[in-house]
Amino acid sequence: MITIMQTSISLLFKNARDTGLAPGETLFAAGEDVADIFMVRSGRVHLQRHTTHGAQMVLQNAGPGGVVAEASAYSSRYHCDAIAAEESAVAGLPKQRFLSALADDPALATGWSALLARSVQAARLRSEIRSLTRVADRLDAWLGEGNALPEKGRWQEVAAELGVTREALYRELSQRRTNNHSL
Repeated sequence: MITIMQTSISLLFKNARDTGLAPGETLFAAGEDVADIFMVRSGRVHLQRHTTHGAQMVLQNAGPGGVVAEASAYSSRYHCDAIAAEESAVAGLPKQRFLSALADDPALATGWSALLARSVQAARLRSEIRSLTRVADRLDAWLGEGNALPEKGRWQEVAAELGVTREALYRELSQRRTNNHSL
């Protein structure tokens, strides 16, 4: 049933305006007015904030079929930056059209509610992982959720997802290689 609901949300974006994004390109920035709701067609878009210490914190890692910054549907301004993590294509639907579709279709609204619930669960898991003190424990928990390390040039994305500095992650990965610990 969840797949059917997710499919109906995807269908809502069928005729939406497509935008291509290069790696590192900004889709929207914190503080901008919310005019559109975006769904990732291909690639990955990170919803991120910067801590007071300047570290980048990934709050959402949206892949194909994922809606970026779901809560923005109920906000006047974006609260985070959305940045393409890789070559990406997103579909943008005017916010009012999106909300009208939800109001007019109870099944679609139910699907949207399920998507929001899964988003809350993912945020709680991310918070749980970040509450762990040691980088090794955070990495183990993240890997234990079925994630895999990307190629070496993208490890800083994992550091942002774990809420650690890239240097701390690199030290942990180096120690694991030295100790022949599986990754």
